[in-house]
Amino acid sequence: MELAGLSLSEADGQIFLRGQPQEGRAPVDSATLQAMLVQSGYGECAMDEAALAAAATDCNTKQTPFVVQIAEKRDARIEVQIAPDEMAAQLSLTPPQGGKPASIEDIIRALTEAGVVFGVDQEALRQACELGTTAPIPVACGKSPEDGTDASFEELSPQTVDRAPKVDAMGFIDYREHGAITLVHAGTPLMRRTPATLGVEGHTIRGQVLPPRPGHDEPFAAELSGAQVDDKDANLLTASITGQPVRVRCGVSVEPVLRVAEVNLATGNIYFDGTVQVEGEVIQGMKIEAGGDIVVGGTVDGAVLEAGGNIQVCGGVIANARLRARGSVSARFAESSQIYAGTVIDLNDMALECDLQALNQIIVGTKAPQRGRLTGGSAKAMMLVKAPLLGSNKGVVTQVVVGANPELELQYQTLQQRIEKEKTNEENLQKLVQHLTAIGDPKGMLDRVKVSWRQAMQTWGKSLAERGELDKELARTRNAKVEVSMGVVGGVDLAFGVTKVRLRKDYATGRFSVDPDGRIVFTDPQGKASPAS
Repeated sequence: MELAGLSLSEADGQIFLRGQPQEGRAPVDSATLQAMLVQSGYGECAMDEAALAAAATDCNTKQTPFVVQIAEKRDARIEVQIAPDEMAAQLSLTPPQGGKPASIEDIIRALTEAGVVFGVDQEALRQACELGTTAPIPVACGKSPEDGTDASFEELSPQTVDRAPKVDAMGFIDYREHGAITLVHAGTPLMRRTPATLGVEGHTIRGQVLPPRPGHDEPFAAELSGAQVDDKDANLLTASITGQPVRVRCGVSVEPVLRVAEVNLATGNIYFDGTVQVEGEVIQGMKIEAGGDIVVGGTVDGAVLEAGGNIQVCGGVIANARLRARGSVSARFAESSQIYAGTVIDLNDMALECDLQALNQIIVGTKAPQRGRLTGGSAKAMMLVKAPLLGSNKGVVTQVVVGANPELELQYQTLQQRIEKEKTNEENLQKLVQHLTAIGDPKGMLDRVKVSWRQAMQTWGKSLAERGELDKELARTRNAKVEVSMGVVGGVDLAFGVTKVRLRKDYATGRFSVDPDGRIVFTDPQGKASPAS
């Protein structure tokens, strides 16, 4: 399209209209000028609508030459958006208008100017150039630090004894019978230690280093009896003696094992700082004291057994025998005997006229539920007493107490007395600080008294935190229960802590517990609860 007296010119990407007055020229409007731009190869340029309208008016009215910009060539526009945490960057491209499209080099230059120097995705840049899209697309991503791993310990002996009780959220110990003693010999690998790692550092897209949290490193426990670190491998623990492997924190100890056929007058009493294995019986009047476990293949007949670990009796416990273990006690059955366990008492068959006490659970009839019964005597446990049949129809009264832990309660009372003394001490020191501050400090005591006061507050605070943990443990006793899989017969005196009830009627399968109102209730298998009586 040619219009007399009108022409287009370009300078630095700007498009100008040059106009000369012309007699007889047809009227000009914006559309006419736009068509002129298109015909001249400037159709993709950015047109200034206001300038076009003004230029059209000038063409029709001005009597003197004029030059006016009506369009311009615009290169593709690149915008980089960086996330507030500087871990990602997005790219927006505005397509060119008559100008140059964005190249990968242009985008990299824009990213660099924005400070993006790490984690740039070259493939995303290529796609962005091809699409020329205006929608933001991710083009760079930072790398989060990878925290180090803590040191770990892998047991290499599959039958290692772990005497630490595993208590669940409800306060019950997951008890499993340990079985026969497993021996390892000197030089046997016991545990592999994997050291902590430092982790891998991360980076923001601006190149800032993000340090990782190093893992917590722990060596093998010091002074592991019967075990040593291998001379050629600092992360391998091996046995230095023949004995029973026992898991401890950050290591495995090996306890020496004493094996005897039976314990009688010929062998005498046994006092051994390790594990004692008796193939046969322990007879009347004999005594075994062991720092580790005691395993008896036969019967304990009126003897005394004390173990720093667990006691396992394959036969029965009879005739006023007395067993005491820091861990668990298991036996086939017990009759007229006293048994104390720091964790669990587990009797395969029955308990008749016994005094049983466990700090967590008493379980009777685990392997002979048809014969399993808890009859006469007493059974005291913190969390659970479980038996197929509870009580006797022969006139004896069976006493059952749950929800109580004498040792924990004594520990709580002792701690409470200590807290009262620490509180009194803290209050007295506070008063002294206030007094010296008010009247002056002629002897220079105030600073020392303030230090003592702060120490007293810290000591008192630690004791309060300790009491809080004990409160949590004692609160678990609310979950205590007595379970019977066959029922209750005869007289049973049942107590949940200080709440007591005398059961003088028979019950079928179900469980006894304390409801939210503090009443002892019996719940049948269908979930129906009723007050126990």
